[in-house]
Amino acid sequence: MAYTERPSSNSLDPHNYAAIKLAQGLGQSGGRIDVDKVGLLRPSAPALPLDELRRRFEEDGYLFVKGLIPREDVLDARENYFNAYAHTSLLQPGSSLRDGIFNNSSHPDLHKGIGGQGLPADPVEAKILIDAHSDPKYRAFVEHPALTHFIRLLMGWKQHVLLDRTMLRHNVPFGMGTGIHYDKLFLRGGEGYCLTAWVPIGDISINGGGLCYLEKSVALGHEIEEDFTTRAAGFTTEQRLSAYNVNMMAGGMLAKSPNEFVSDHPTSKSQKWLATNYEAGDVVFHHPYTIHASGRNEDAQGRIRLSTDLRFYETGDAGMDERWFKIWDPNDGL
Repeated sequence: MAYTERPSSNSLDPHNYAAIKLAQGLGQSGGRIDVDKVGLLRPSAPALPLDELRRRFEEDGYLFVKGLIPREDVLDARENYFNAYAHTSLLQPGSSLRDGIFNNSSHPDLHKGIGGQGLPADPVEAKILIDAHSDPKYRAFVEHPALTHFIRLLMGWKQHVLLDRTMLRHNVPFGMGTGIHYDKLFLRGGEGYCLTAWVPIGDISINGGGLCYLEKSVALGHEIEEDFTTRAAGFTTEQRLSAYNVNMMAGGMLAKSPNEFVSDHPTSKSQKWLATNYEAGDVVFHHPYTIHASGRNEDAQGRIRLSTDLRFYETGDAGMDERWFKIWDPNDGL
């Protein structure tokens, strides 16, 4: 079913069940965001005029596109991923691979570190995650024509380059998510314009660990990076490009918690964190300096959050970060 554009705002709808679930606020790995500091992402239909889509992207620093990829194609990709884990302890016995329900009764602590840079503690499951990044069905999915065609239209590119290094991750309920950051921290090896597409692979409830965005945060992201650059003046090239240099906290993140981020950046106090219910087929595009983090997966049904981060450049751009030209492995230093 095609998405129909309808009026929306960043204030929570009190009649929305998901909004009621936010009564205790939105969880992140380092803490909770008070409900009065949470808003909703602005949804956009892919059929909107290009000028309007581009205006929204520039204004918001993100573009949340509903139903861009056919739903069944996304669910096929989800089933393919979890099929590799069918004989492990990750999934609830007897549950559907498309549902991806977490088996919380079997060694739950083995899975809690997954998300962001984390790996499963079980070496068998760690290898499955690593191998999934080069799986032919996954590689075909991330170049889905509905996705790449839309990107070229939105950006006005004749052709695109998808960086080989993608970030395919599953986040189990109450496991570790990705901390507060902007993508340029990890892509300092190139000065060209890099567009991120964050693709939820399956439905993700508003409390299910999907990405949340600090509203209108591109300018703040630039400001933070300029400060890092100034403080890195005496660094070697390798130190300057690293998201893990002495200016950064563990994991290349900006803060341990939402409250710590506000303490470090008081101007962000008035900015809300924007979240939503994601549905299979939705895609969020965001600017390299847009500040974001994953929510904490507190899904009531115990669904595992599965998603991938993709980075696109225009073909011919001389400023691509060449460190990302290899498929991800946990020892690549990025």
